[in-house]
Amino acid sequence: MATQQGIFTSIEENDKITSQISIVSSGMWSGGVGTLTSFHTSSVQSGSTGQYYLDVYQGAVGTDATASVQFSAAYGNYAGSGSKTGDADYAASKAIYRQFRNLLLPQNTEYFQLDGDAGVTSSQEIFAISINRGRLKEKMDPGNWELHLSGSAFGFLKLIDNSGATSDPTVKSTTREFNVISGSIASGTATSPAGIGNNSFGKFYPESGVVILDATALGGATFLSGYAVSTNADDNNSARFVRAIQEGSYFSSRREESIRSTHYFCRVHHDMYNHSQNPTYFSSSDNTLTVPSFRTDPQSYISTVGLYNGANELLAVAKLSRPILKSSSREALIKVRLDF
Repeated sequence: MATQQGIFTSIEENDKITSQISIVSSGMWSGGVGTLTSFHTSSVQSGSTGQYYLDVYQGAVGTDATASVQFSAAYGNYAGSGSKTGDADYAASKAIYRQFRNLLLPQNTEYFQLDGDAGVTSSQEIFAISINRGRLKEKMDPGNWELHLSGSAFGFLKLIDNSGATSDPTVKSTTREFNVISGSIASGTATSPAGIGNNSFGKFYPESGVVILDATALGGATFLSGYAVSTNADDNNSARFVRAIQEGSYFSSRREESIRSTHYFCRVHHDMYNHSQNPTYFSSSDNTLTVPSFRTDPQSYISTVGLYNGANELLAVAKLSRPILKSSSREALIKVRLDF
């Protein structure tokens, strides 16, 4: 902070507090919106990367100038079924399954594992939702997302995670995983539709912003109309999954991030910063004070605080919400919070 003479005021060690961490939760989707009810895909992508995954937008692509990718939906199959696997093709479903397996599972783990009525079972057919990085920031907020799917057999299926049932959710906080169950954020309890049982429908990975759903647990073709696992054929299962999301018309989610802050207490004593550097403070003709009384009782308004390093280089600027009157009879203490 500089005076009118160009002198800087040092901030003492006991006038700053470092490593203050606060948790901020906000709506996941564009504009800070917490709930999506409309889902769109691009016809251009269907002919390019569509065999691997489909990007989902909050607005109509090509007509809505604000349309941007919110998340991607994909189908993965351990054996490559449901996609073309000939010499000229790349077994898209197989590539997707292995990509998520390598990203989310421990080394040398072959399959995603699900908890269900029959115990732990292996999942070799998955649907995946991957949140766009720009939407995710640090991580999805566990316990604060809900996805509705519409299927031919069970009507609407409401999915949440079971993070509320975890006794210590901070354990292995960089690789956390939770079961995806049927329920709602409002009730916080599992409510399985008839015929589904108490199975887990998949896994939720908050730090990666990924939801893995087991195709078999969802009922396969019974739940998703047209779902198939043909050999060496593109069954377009990603598009069928997106259609179930579109017809469900509801995806509520929040993101969570930790913000590290340093607080600086800038102390302005009675004999400091009583003159202004504003050109109107002085007369343009003879450089005298515009207000004569300022000669014996100088006054100014503090509106900005600059933080400098040891080489007098400006590093950060803080703007006050309202200027502070400063005079020889007034002192000020301004707290500046620097987030990073």
